[in-house]
Amino acid sequence: MSTPPTKISAPTVITAHANADFDALAGMVAASKIYPDSVLIFPGSQEKNLRNFFIQSTTYLFNFKAFKEIDPKSVELLVVVDTRQRSRIPHVRPVLDNEGLRIHLYDHHPDSDDDLPAEKSVVKKWGSSTAILVEEIRERGLTLTVEEATLFGLGIYEDTGSFGFNTTTPHDFIAAGWLKSQGMDIEVISDLLSHELSAEQVTNLGELLQNARSYDIHGIDIIITEISTDKFVPDFALLVHKLMDMENIKIIFALGRMSDRIHVVARSKNPDVNVGQICSSLGGGGHAVAASATVKDKTLAEVRDDLFALFYSQINPQIVVENLMSRPAVTIENDKLMGDAVELMTRYGLKDVPVVSKDTKKCVGIMGHKTADKAVSHGLGNVGLNEYMSRKFETVEVETDLYRVMEIILGNRQRMLPVVDGEELVGVITRTDLMNMLIDEPARIPESLLPDRRRERNIASMVNNRLPQKMLDLLQVAGELGKKLGWEIYAVGGFVRDILLSRPNFDLDIVVEGDGIQFAKELANKLGGRVQAHTKFKTAVIILDDGQRVDVATARLEYYEYPAALPTVELSSVKMDLYRRDFTINSFALRINPGQFGQLVDFFGAERDIKNRTIRVLHSLSFVEDPTRILRAIRFERRFDFQIGGQTMRLIKNALNLELFSKLSGTRIMHELQLIMNEEDPLACLNRMQELDIMEAIHPLLTLSKDRVQIVAELIKVHSWYKLLYLEPEIIPWKLYFLGMTMGIKRDQISKVTTRLHFTNKENRDFLQLRNMIGDALMKLMGWREDKSKLSRLYSILHPIPIEGILFLMARSRKEHIRRNISQYLTGLRYLTIEVDGKDLKGLGIEPGPIYTIILDKLIVAKIDGRADTRAAQLKLVKRLAREMSTKDEQESES
Repeated sequence: MSTPPTKISAPTVITAHANADFDALAGMVAASKIYPDSVLIFPGSQEKNLRNFFIQSTTYLFNFKAFKEIDPKSVELLVVVDTRQRSRIPHVRPVLDNEGLRIHLYDHHPDSDDDLPAEKSVVKKWGSSTAILVEEIRERGLTLTVEEATLFGLGIYEDTGSFGFNTTTPHDFIAAGWLKSQGMDIEVISDLLSHELSAEQVTNLGELLQNARSYDIHGIDIIITEISTDKFVPDFALLVHKLMDMENIKIIFALGRMSDRIHVVARSKNPDVNVGQICSSLGGGGHAVAASATVKDKTLAEVRDDLFALFYSQINPQIVVENLMSRPAVTIENDKLMGDAVELMTRYGLKDVPVVSKDTKKCVGIMGHKTADKAVSHGLGNVGLNEYMSRKFETVEVETDLYRVMEIILGNRQRMLPVVDGEELVGVITRTDLMNMLIDEPARIPESLLPDRRRERNIASMVNNRLPQKMLDLLQVAGELGKKLGWEIYAVGGFVRDILLSRPNFDLDIVVEGDGIQFAKELANKLGGRVQAHTKFKTAVIILDDGQRVDVATARLEYYEYPAALPTVELSSVKMDLYRRDFTINSFALRINPGQFGQLVDFFGAERDIKNRTIRVLHSLSFVEDPTRILRAIRFERRFDFQIGGQTMRLIKNALNLELFSKLSGTRIMHELQLIMNEEDPLACLNRMQELDIMEAIHPLLTLSKDRVQIVAELIKVHSWYKLLYLEPEIIPWKLYFLGMTMGIKRDQISKVTTRLHFTNKENRDFLQLRNMIGDALMKLMGWREDKSKLSRLYSILHPIPIEGILFLMARSRKEHIRRNISQYLTGLRYLTIEVDGKDLKGLGIEPGPIYTIILDKLIVAKIDGRADTRAAQLKLVKRLAREMSTKDEQESES
């Protein structure tokens, strides 16, 4: 096996920005004249001729290395040319973490918030960075070779547009003049900067020309054009220059989708449009007249929308908040009640009202008329506004531009936008205000901010990679059926969520924008399954031959007639169906119709919450309508290692303060507890419930003590051990963990808990019997001595007890030899068989009855103890036991 190459030490490293141009390349080599013992790291370039020039010439002349060849920890001084932005040097990012790293910068670009802190920073607003470095070389009295002078001249000529750009300064001419005295070859520079287009480039230029569109942004004409290809387009910037010259364009933004990235090249001959500033906002950079950016993880449409946002906010902004807002704002103080809010909003015809602090008059929340109305209908009219007002909202200052307003109201769906001066509320802008203003100018609205636009991206490749073929085939059949019937079909909920989280989940939920029951029946016919329909809820379940279940629902809206009630169902669109979901992370929909397969629909910011690892409800009365969602929030939080969001946590505490758990049926609570106890780590959920006082809210006797926490922790270990053995029967988790949760509750008290949780008579009887059996077994095991007690006695103690009880005993025992012997029973003794059965007993003339069980149990005990290993020995023992029992019965009859 080959040994990996040794990385070289590089105390001083010189580099430039990613996607380097000639100015960056020349600047790096010029810096090496000032830092003679340095290593040059070339960052890569988009320009084809630059790459060829670098490969054919520069590698052989100068000390260039690939970053992977050096030891990043050895770098003590980093010299960066032609940029100061951290985000533009990703190729040397590991070096930036070095303790005590010194940084020297040489740049001619404008300042930005992303600029690196530096020990030395030489920044001059000249036409090129190379000119700045040439000035320092000249002042030091250094001389250049012809190759160096030509390379430096190439950098200056390119970045000044052969001295034709407005950014060119006298210093650039002076630098070029000195380079000519050092032997600069102008013919070589002319050859490198002159381009004859290839046939492919002519095609690309034609596409850019065909796609060019003109937009009037605050009185300034801007051309936007784009090209889309699966491979890299060489010399993209050159094509943009050619297009500007051909069409006499003053301002252009060219977008090129090349594979998985969007490349932006921008040029401006208008001093009112600073393309460097705009491209910097996209993560790139440049000058006021020439700039570029590379954007990942966005579509062309999204980048185009981002550009419009930047245009409206940075190019002669004319419409500001002050001209749009309503003043003075109608407000309500935060010590008022929900009923007061309804009365106020009804009086003034408001959909929302700002909530202000009684003391400071600062805006502290927003209350929606719909939320307040629902709260009053649930009997919560006397509850304070603080409990259910929205605390997560944005505000704007009076001088804020129009696009920011559109972004908040249309993009973030905040219907009311408070306007502040410092902390003082001076007015509001409503969605209606904004739409009335835009009604005559809809072109102002970027596509991504159009009202009710579904936020969609295609994840078909992710779906195909993460689902088994059988599930993909099922989705395809369902989608094709939807197309045939003319209905939109969606996979929704946790199934979609877990595709994004790369977690296995084959519990498929389908929503139909049509008749869900009819769809289910036709799909079942195609798949060879049967259907269980629920007409009241307009839902159906398809059960396939292999046991796979598919839940099908008609797109519907649920409302709750009173707190903690079951839902009433109405027809609706898929958006309203998703809105009824418990949490945003479960509000995804995935299109499965042909031609749209894999499009992810996200109305409520679910992708953002998954990225931020947050559990968030969709509306503030969610827990009032269904308090069991609190238990689901905890279950998801612990399963995915997410965090319950701040607003959602406050709503949980409000629901608990209202004692809404007391209105829940025990059956619904127990169902959620069973789901929690099916989790990989149920104790994490139980501890969180205890932390929030939920255990006590369910029943005071269920409060988690230290002993209960310890026993549940042991039960998790024992359960995991048992599952690894793949033994029968399977554990019923809730029975196992509920034994731990109720440990220590007295026999005369336990029925209060089972009654609260609506155990059936059988469940209650079985559970109480199990507890009694465990109690008796514990007493018997206390006297167990490994050296004197027979294994048959252990068998007799454990055999009548269900598996959950045996595992509880194993977890409960603190004596290692008892745990070891219980393990021996579970893995061996309980499967012991004897060679005699009921037919043999009947053949011996023994009348069938309870005596059979007694005799067969005694035979097993005898075999364990080595007293009846063979069939003959067992038959002999049967005859003796039968005689003894017969004699005993006769004696009892005589007495």
